[in-house]
Amino acid sequence: MQKNEITKENWKPGNMLYPVPAVMVSCKNGEDKANIITVAWAGTVCSDPAMVSISVRPERYSYAIIRDSGEFVVNLVTEDLVRACDWCGVRSGRDVDKFQEMQLTEYAGEWTKAPAIAESPVNIYCKVKDVIALGSHDMFLGEVLGVSVDTRFMDEKGKFDLASTGLVAYSHGEYFALGEKLGKFGYSVQKKK
Repeated sequence: MQKNEITKENWKPGNMLYPVPAVMVSCKNGEDKANIITVAWAGTVCSDPAMVSISVRPERYSYAIIRDSGEFVVNLVTEDLVRACDWCGVRSGRDVDKFQEMQLTEYAGEWTKAPAIAESPVNIYCKVKDVIALGSHDMFLGEVLGVSVDTRFMDEKGKFDLASTGLVAYSHGEYFALGEKLGKFGYSVQKKK
C-alpha cells in the first residue's frame, strides 16, 4: 500500500493511548489491612517534583483507602507478576486478602505506611497531593516520596538495569511483554562514529 492509499475510519471518543504500564498499586487502611488494586491508568505527570498519577473508580475498595490514608505505592509488573496483576484487578479486597491469595510479600518502605510489593522490581512511594474528579475515574496526583529497586537488577557498574526486569505493558485488554530495544533517547540526532 502506498502512502496516498492509506484510509482511516472515524470512531467515537475513546481511550486508545496504548500501550500503558501495567501496575499494581498497594495501599493500607487505618486498621492496618493492606490491599492491592490493578491500575491501567497510571503515568508520569511531572519530573521536578517527581509526580505520578493513578486513576481509580470511586466505587473500588482501594479508592477510599487511598483517599483517606493520603498515600499509595505504585509497583511495576513483570512477566512473573502478570497473573497476580490480573487477579488483583478482578477480585475485591473487600472479600479477599490479595497479598495472601497471590502469595505476595508486603515490603515496608521508609516513606509510607502503605507497603510495597516485595516481588516487584520497582516500588514508587507516593503522597496524594490532589484528587481530581473526572467522570468514571478520579485521578490521584501523587508526589513521589521515594523509590526502592530490587538489587538483583543492578549491573556491575551499580546502574539499575530496568530493561532486564521483564516489565509488562497493557494494551486494550491484553498484557504484553516488552520487546526489543529500538533506540535510546536522542539516537535520531546522535552523530555517527
